[in-house]
Amino acid sequence: MPVDTLTPKIEFIDVSYRVVGTQVLSGLNLQVASGETLVLLGRSGSGKTTTLKLINRLVSPTSGEIRVNGKPHQQFDVIQLRRGIGYVIQEVGLFPHFTVARNIGLVPKIEGWPEDRIQTRVQELLQLVGLETTLSSRYPHQLSGGQRQRVGVARALAANPEILLMDEPFGALDPLTRDEVQREFLSLQRQLHKTVVFVTHDLHEALRLGSRIALMEAGKLVTVLSPQEFLKSTDPWASAYVRAFGAGLEEATNRGTQ
Repeated sequence: MPVDTLTPKIEFIDVSYRVVGTQVLSGLNLQVASGETLVLLGRSGSGKTTTLKLINRLVSPTSGEIRVNGKPHQQFDVIQLRRGIGYVIQEVGLFPHFTVARNIGLVPKIEGWPEDRIQTRVQELLQLVGLETTLSSRYPHQLSGGQRQRVGVARALAANPEILLMDEPFGALDPLTRDEVQREFLSLQRQLHKTVVFVTHDLHEALRLGSRIALMEAGKLVTVLSPQEFLKSTDPWASAYVRAFGAGLEEATNRGTQ
């Protein structure tokens, strides 16, 4: 997939975040290239989700600066900033009393798109994420977990944002559905070339989906490596992840042969 390594789409410059006496992030310096999928990998409490929330200003840094397209964060109107960034979470967050079509078309409607354009966009997106267009009249409770997650991705893409934030979006899915949705995500990214920041604690998912992996621990950035570099890294934290991943594979293999 095309990646612009010269012009950062998103940039963290010495960013720290502190709340109620707790240092959540410390001195974060990180660049996200246009068109790449940067995976934030780390254990619970490492600062991954906070980093994601800082991008669309759900929280604001205690110190440091965040830039989007080279422009300081604080120079953006916060509502317009958020409408230009797609956001996908693990539990999807679909409105239960809205149909699939209304959920997907929410941001375009807020943006004042004509109704016929919204309906056309909804149909396009359902096909893009691998769903039957006949599902548009259903409600979230009538869908499977995998279908709801696909609708969540479609909603995030509805207004064609340049940036897509994904917070463990496939974590609640069963293994087979998760594998299928991951493959669909890769296919989608090859078509759309969005700038994606993807949070996970799963190394297999990080290696499969990421252009680069940013490993975080205790609110600090440990290292940023390609998947191939990560597997060969001598960094102690990265090596620990790889060892745990290998042990997990070996255990699963042993169970399967017993």
